[in-house]
Amino acid sequence: MSMKRFTFGTPEEFVPSKFCDGFNYVETGVSYPESRFSCKRTKQGFIVEFPIEDDCQIFGFGLQLKTFAHRSRKLRMDVNADPATGNGESHAPVPFFVTNKGYGMYFDTARYAEFYCGKQRNGDSLTLAEGGAAGDINSLYAARTETSAIMSVRIPCADGIDIYVIEGGSITDIVSQYNMLSGGGPVVPEWGFGMLYRAYYKWDSEKVKSVADYLRSSDIPCDIIGLEPGWQTHAYSCSFKWSDRYPDPDGFIAYLRERGFHINLWQHAFTHPEAEFHKEIAPYSGDWLVWGGLVPDFATPEGRKIFADYTRSYLVERGIDGFKLDECDSSDNTGGWSFPLISEFPSGLDGEQYHSLFGTLYIKTVMDALGDNITLSQVRNIGALAASYPFVLYSDLYDHRDFIRGVVNSGFSGIMWAPEFRSAHSKEECVRRMQTIVFSVQCLVNAWNYDGIPWVVHECEAEVRELLKLRETLKPRLMKAFKEYHETGRPPVRALVMDYTDDKETYGIDNEWLFCDDLLVAPIAAGTGDTREVYLPVASDWVDFFTGEPVKSGRFKVETRGIPVYRRV
Repeated sequence: MSMKRFTFGTPEEFVPSKFCDGFNYVETGVSYPESRFSCKRTKQGFIVEFPIEDDCQIFGFGLQLKTFAHRSRKLRMDVNADPATGNGESHAPVPFFVTNKGYGMYFDTARYAEFYCGKQRNGDSLTLAEGGAAGDINSLYAARTETSAIMSVRIPCADGIDIYVIEGGSITDIVSQYNMLSGGGPVVPEWGFGMLYRAYYKWDSEKVKSVADYLRSSDIPCDIIGLEPGWQTHAYSCSFKWSDRYPDPDGFIAYLRERGFHINLWQHAFTHPEAEFHKEIAPYSGDWLVWGGLVPDFATPEGRKIFADYTRSYLVERGIDGFKLDECDSSDNTGGWSFPLISEFPSGLDGEQYHSLFGTLYIKTVMDALGDNITLSQVRNIGALAASYPFVLYSDLYDHRDFIRGVVNSGFSGIMWAPEFRSAHSKEECVRRMQTIVFSVQCLVNAWNYDGIPWVVHECEAEVRELLKLRETLKPRLMKAFKEYHETGRPPVRALVMDYTDDKETYGIDNEWLFCDDLLVAPIAAGTGDTREVYLPVASDWVDFFTGEPVKSGRFKVETRGIPVYRRV
């Protein structure tokens, strides 16, 4: 291991490491010299600058759905539910990046930091890159390598920053050390890797029970059933009380448990006046309302305990062992429904910091309630130092290519991503999306808007049954991969460039990933036909996962209605 913390100025009090229970920094030293950093406090915030190599490739920054490699980009770590471009906005922005030059850096801040990933300063001694001749449009806009580039980072409001420099032989080595900084990956029971089926939000208990019976009688593997907002009397904001659609919640829970299902409930933290603990938690909430509900301050021990105690006694102790934690991100592109950045919280956090930490603090609160009943749950925001939490990210965006890119990018930052099935316009799209979720961390079918079973509606029940049975055979691989994730920090899903950092062919591949160490998954995006190009790194030997036949490494085209998967030998 090679890691060192560099402290510049006076760092802020409220940073992700302060709230990371498993934070475990051990200085081992790095070759990266402190003298490379230049820092100053300006009216715009705290500025850190350092040079980057001409051939330096940059990856990471959390869940980036729109972009993959970030050289020359500006990225702002803005928590936003619906990122429209590749400007850094994300459900899960993480101020941690890795490079192909043997180092990565984590900036310990809850601010919306801005990263300028390779720009040229006025006044340097420069050799200008070729290209850009006047009058030649193609030359003017041609991609070209900048020389004498620097990385410039702005941390708003701050007077200083802790920067953790991590070195390793590959990007996987660097990311593994970053993940161990927060305690390593989570421990997950095998059933947590089974299919999670989220039911139509208007269904009542009798309809959900009939669907559970269908899944069992039709031999459709399913371990978890999830209920959407309709289980509550009031959902936006939340009452956290069973609605009349579920007149006998204990009987309903018992019915599903007797048939081998675990139960996952949707909620968000915004607390409606109808909630039984509303008055009790009000003093430990922010100064703005969302959908008429309080915003609990989970950075206060009191607010966290009130919410966790209610969740435990009213839900967990009755048999609920998973949650979908929604709306804990932000919403600048979808109506601005969340609390503003000018908010203030009793803990001393402001709105910007709380947006960055909200998902993590919400997870910690719900984990207090769950106790030992831990599985893979879902959350819509998570940030830095989050590897140890058994929560998978999801999104209201739905472009299949973005979802595939999200899987690839998630491995850079100690987070997990579910490219869930939510809807389809055709049988082909239904099958293609199901293929993707089978080879992801969580097998999530979110049929919240289907008054029916998606694969029955799209007439592909046999194909989906086969895929879900395949998922069952992958559970031992996932268990092994997560054991290693917990013990060494090695993520179970990785971009090709993480293991093959010296292979330049991998630097732009954002539609293939390594799964459970020995598999390479190359899904075909819905609506793109049955053909795609695949690249198998030349440093390894490969066989077809399904047939066992040897496959030559390098680039080639494959045509199939299935999903191309290759095993590393």
